[in-house]
Amino acid sequence: MTGDSAQPSAVRIGVHTGLEHTTARELMDLWRWADDAGFDWISVWDHLTSSETTSPDPTRMTPPVAGCLEAVAAHAALALVTSRVRCGNLVYCAGYRNVAVLAQAMTTIDHLSDGRCEAGLGAGWAKAEYDAFGIPFPAAGERLDLLEETAQALRALLSPAGPVSFEGQHLTLREARIEPAPLQDRLPLWIGGAGERRTLRIAAAWADGWNVAFVAPEVLRAKLGVLHSHCEDLGRDPAEIMVSVNVGAASGEADLIRRFGAAADWVRPAVLSGSVAQMAETLGRYQDCGADQVNVAVRAPWDRDVLQQILEADRTLD
Repeated sequence: MTGDSAQPSAVRIGVHTGLEHTTARELMDLWRWADDAGFDWISVWDHLTSSETTSPDPTRMTPPVAGCLEAVAAHAALALVTSRVRCGNLVYCAGYRNVAVLAQAMTTIDHLSDGRCEAGLGAGWAKAEYDAFGIPFPAAGERLDLLEETAQALRALLSPAGPVSFEGQHLTLREARIEPAPLQDRLPLWIGGAGERRTLRIAAAWADGWNVAFVAPEVLRAKLGVLHSHCEDLGRDPAEIMVSVNVGAASGEADLIRRFGAAADWVRPAVLSGSVAQMAETLGRYQDCGADQVNVAVRAPWDRDVLQQILEADRTLD
């Protein structure tokens, strides 16, 4: 953990906030609380609509606030209302924004946060969002090609080396300049996803961090082995790549279903629940399987008591 009041631990703890069914004020209140409480990281997701907009689920516990807030604006707000945590996004969809515009936004957020910004990229999967907003949704292979080009171009744009020219199948840059440069000499770039053949190889080539959502510790260990194999093929030291996993948190099975609805089966392999000691045991398993960071994925209404318990569990680790 970081921060003056936090005790040392072997795994960093983050809060990954969904932007649906909440207000900007509620989000900012949660972020301030998490920053003060001792979390190491706060991130936001990148969705254009709420999950209930495209897939209504009557079992889901949702407050009477409709819709979903936008990710870049929320990322900037996160930077402004916190003072200590790392400020990330998991993950920006490569198909939603021009890469140079995204690089300009990440640079601005790095300045707003006094050098605490971290950027994430993914290939995108929510076809209903693409369709609703008139964004082409190509086959998976083409989306992964775009992700690879975007990661390469974004890495170059966020470096202080100067103007960037890039000619790919999907992206073109001609003497693109991001000025001023980010405050960080190397603004961290995360790649999110579980695909072993393409996504993990893209992470091995371009990422400072790899993030995967809702996998059991043993699955994380296996996929980390694949990542290390790609690193070996590419001549990359795997120690250069941080590893984080998103997990759920619930007081029990009924609470899990109320919070995640139809997605509960997807989340269930990676849930922190039970007593502080039981949560600590699960965190320890993730640590043993290679996680440097565990992010608790939360959706409104927030349960700060559970988040506080997770912090307490983390502080019991050696």
